[in-house]
Amino acid sequence: MSVEHEPVPMHGAPLHDWNMPPVDGWTADDLDRLPNLPPHTELIDGSLVFVSPQSLFHSRTVDFFNWQLQSVAPADLEVVREFTIDIDRQNRPEPDVIVVHGDVVEDAAQTRFPAEAVVLAIEVVSPESLSRDRETKPVKYARAAIQHYWRVENHDGRAVVYAFEREPATGVYTSTGIFHDRLKVSAPFPVDLDLAEITPRRRAR
Repeated sequence: MSVEHEPVPMHGAPLHDWNMPPVDGWTADDLDRLPNLPPHTELIDGSLVFVSPQSLFHSRTVDFFNWQLQSVAPADLEVVREFTIDIDRQNRPEPDVIVVHGDVVEDAAQTRFPAEAVVLAIEVVSPESLSRDRETKPVKYARAAIQHYWRVENHDGRAVVYAFEREPATGVYTSTGIFHDRLKVSAPFPVDLDLAEITPRRRAR
């Protein structure tokens, strides 16, 4: 959701500096400057977007792709979870998992990567992020020339992966498959994963 105005204390000052956005909206640099922002705040079209409490499915799924992709990604690529990327001045989203070219990983203090360095962006859908992950973010990721996008949804407790690749002639994503039990793709690098491993063990049995 976009930032909303918060209650104003008796002395008349807003609770946070980010309570009152500038006329032109916030910028990508502001995410590093504004104090007391909630963890994992994103910037979408100049508005601050806050994350809802994380579900167990979301947490397990992010962990799964983070660790599994680290084990199969080529040596020149890095897998990073919950890290912001610069698309433009008013858009700095935070995909749940990204695969980036290793040469953009400079030091432990950096807070973002350029979008052009992203090979794959993964979003794990939650109820409040549904329209962003299905509509808003794919458009922005494609325009930023991120070649691959995976959207992961919870279908009755099991993960379903919707995979997309950017079509060079149109600059938009086209579906490359819907994966229910097993995710097997050859791009951006060979991946063969058992999606049932995301399900809690007792439920899987």
